[in-house]
Amino acid sequence: MKKYIYPLILGAFMLSCAGSSSEEEVVLLVVENNIPSLPSLIAPENNLLCTNNEVLLKWQASEDADGDEINYTIEISEDNEFIKINHSLNTTNNTITVSLEKGKAYYWRVKATDKLNETKGYTGIFKFYTEGEAVQNYAPFSPELIAPALNSVVQSSSVLLKWNAVDVDNDVLTYDVYFGQENPPLQKVGNAQTAPQLTVTVISSTTYYWKIVALDGKGGKTIGQVWRFKTD
Repeated sequence: MKKYIYPLILGAFMLSCAGSSSEEEVVLLVVENNIPSLPSLIAPENNLLCTNNEVLLKWQASEDADGDEINYTIEISEDNEFIKINHSLNTTNNTITVSLEKGKAYYWRVKATDKLNETKGYTGIFKFYTEGEAVQNYAPFSPELIAPALNSVVQSSSVLLKWNAVDVDNDVLTYDVYFGQENPPLQKVGNAQTAPQLTVTVISSTTYYWKIVALDGKGGKTIGQVWRFKTD
């Protein structure tokens, strides 16, 4: 919550035998602004396969204690880190329909903003697939980073890399792990492993890069983003 100060001018009028006069007094009026609550995503449900590429996005409306009109910004991306925004939409409703390409994975999030452009930021991310023409298998969604946090500094001679990935077909996934000091990393340190984690050995004062390739065993493959961390 932020406080906004507005000048309030009060006029004081005095009469005297010499005539009339006036004085102005400036009073500072402090007004507190309430930030809208964070929306919550409803539909499409997370990890859903949408049978139509005309997709209705819906979220739980935010609340604003000041009664301000709320504007929603919706971002849709083909990568789960929103490096490139494919669609950026605005509405005052809590639903919007968007036309997307078929046979692709999409990630979306929403933020609510009041008339003073105050916001609590974006919601968490939901993901869905749009059904393609005669598609028998869908590639996994992009792997999601768990640990170590992006750009974090670790103080250990070994680091546990952890991630998560899901598949809309519910296929069993395996992972190739690439790790090293190059960006992008070229050395494969984990091959077709089933566990979504791997411990690697590191040296101090070094920047490391790593990425995950998720495979579904049916030809579907998704190459994840490059993540990095530093050692102290």
